[in-house]
Amino acid sequence: MPDEWLPQPATEDIRLVRVLHALGDPVRLQLLSVYLKGQEFACDLGGLGLDHLHKSTVSHHMKVLREAGVTSTRVSGRNRFVQLRRADLDKRFPGLLDALLRGLEGEAS
Repeated sequence: MPDEWLPQPATEDIRLVRVLHALGDPVRLQLLSVYLKGQEFACDLGGLGLDHLHKSTVSHHMKVLREAGVTSTRVSGRNRFVQLRRADLDKRFPGLLDALLRGLEGEAS
């Protein structure tokens, strides 16, 4: 069975208000901080640091991020792999992710 990409908005259809809404939740900001560190992540709650949340709750947060255009999700068999749509977001909203990363780093210190 070939890999499948879950539905997501085209780059030109990503709207700032939807991105900001998606990132307005602490759990989704935590997911963003994980996705900012690498290319692609398997949907493993322990690996995401969200093992204290129910799987359906994390799935909901991941769906909100994907539908807002923040992430892409590739399905391979029973596995799901998520990656940040950094190039698309940088194209639509230059500097947004860098500003968020600086803000996240500032809160961690």
